[in-house]
Amino acid sequence: MTVLDLDGVTFGYGPTPAVEDVSVSVSDGEFLGVVGPNGSGKSTLLALMLGLREPDAGSVRLFGEPAHSFSDGTRVGYVAQDVRESATDMPITVREVVLMGRYPHVGFGRLRERDRTATREALERVGIADLADRRIGRLSGGQRQRAFIARALAGDADLLALDEPAVGVDAESREAFYDLLSALHADGLTVVLVDHDLGVVSERAETVACLNRRLRYYGDPAEFRESDTIARVYGARPQVSGTTP
Repeated sequence: MTVLDLDGVTFGYGPTPAVEDVSVSVSDGEFLGVVGPNGSGKSTLLALMLGLREPDAGSVRLFGEPAHSFSDGTRVGYVAQDVRESATDMPITVREVVLMGRYPHVGFGRLRERDRTATREALERVGIADLADRRIGRLSGGQRQRAFIARALAGDADLLALDEPAVGVDAESREAFYDLLSALHADGLTVVLVDHDLGVVSERAETVACLNRRLRYYGDPAEFRESDTIARVYGARPQVSGTTP
């Protein structure tokens, strides 16, 4: 099954397109990594994928439906860049954050034991069950992003989309965080990761999309590392450190 299908997508905030004529397809269970220099349109592309913005031209389909009118939010888990100030101000516990993933299933009803079970299992799966009663603002950046992933898992998401999720996270926690993403993907979860770290994306993802307004590379990560795309897009060949899968 095709989870995401973008065909000739163009979008701009003004006369100059931020994303131009991009075509990308993501299959069920695939791990797509999106890279590109600052201002290349990566976050805009992810917003288009999730239906948060509607393209000026072309089409975006999410689970076979137009993304901008897709209504089954339970199928998509979105983890944005960590915003420390707002997270610190949230007077709720980690368990309460993860329980939010169950709200679309409950509607106007009351949370039931199966919702609490799903929350507990999600916390265990991402390795922070021992932090369930801690305030979300008291967590480290990496722990907090795990909580938001747990919220998506508790909601039974089929697609996990992440936008620069490890910004400001220390090196050891970053390694553990990306190990978690790899494990979730190995379990069959579809993952779309936007990240500035070329090494992480080229080592962890199954498919790489390198964007600089237009799609400059789309395909196998190993070939991406060996190609001249990085030098052409970034103007010089940056160090590709990454993590070890």
